[in-house]
Amino acid sequence: MKIHAQALLFDNDGTLVSSLASVDRCWTRWATEYGITAEEFARVELHGRPAAEIAADLLPAHLVPEAVARIENLEVEDVPHDGVRLLPGTRSFLDGLPADRWAVVTSATRRLAEARLDAVGILPKTLIAADDITRGKPDPEPYLLAARELGVDPARCVVFEDAPAGLQAGRAAGMTTVALTTTHQARELTADLVVRDLSALSALVTDGGVEISVRA
Repeated sequence: MKIHAQALLFDNDGTLVSSLASVDRCWTRWATEYGITAEEFARVELHGRPAAEIAADLLPAHLVPEAVARIENLEVEDVPHDGVRLLPGTRSFLDGLPADRWAVVTSATRRLAEARLDAVGILPKTLIAADDITRGKPDPEPYLLAARELGVDPARCVVFEDAPAGLQAGRAAGMTTVALTTTHQARELTADLVVRDLSALSALVTDGGVEISVRA
């Protein structure tokens, strides 16, 4: 299977990098600090959603701004403590792409996203973070904004995601979707293509864009 695109849009956590251990440590501590029970916490979907939306699901509205600032601080401070690592294939796949052909589109705040990306040496020219949007994934707004920033028709973009919410956002934006089974099982993911991680793919840059293929 080959996919032709003019721009490639990557989720960060679970797609380019893994921060699952850090997320678990930090959010568990955060929940304890705010008196949230394990049962309450288990009912909320964490992955692929902005912290502000998660906090709003769990806390009274007047506590949300303070709680969002707290989890951001916890996660940023955790980055140097084995808080992030590159997923297989990320480095070689991104190194082959022109800087103006790809973007990172994350539900994390810009401060947290930049801390994690900097820790593994990824420096995207275009980064869309939670600070830049009013509606997070699964709303298409983050991916539509990325397409606009790159000057590319959404229909000519490919979204790379590991979470159902992100894939739903990509589909709603009218984009081709590629799912990575790094955090969810294939049966949980609806996409045009499902692979284990970026090491399963190759990218050929042409005058007309980028041709993505599954490695033999």
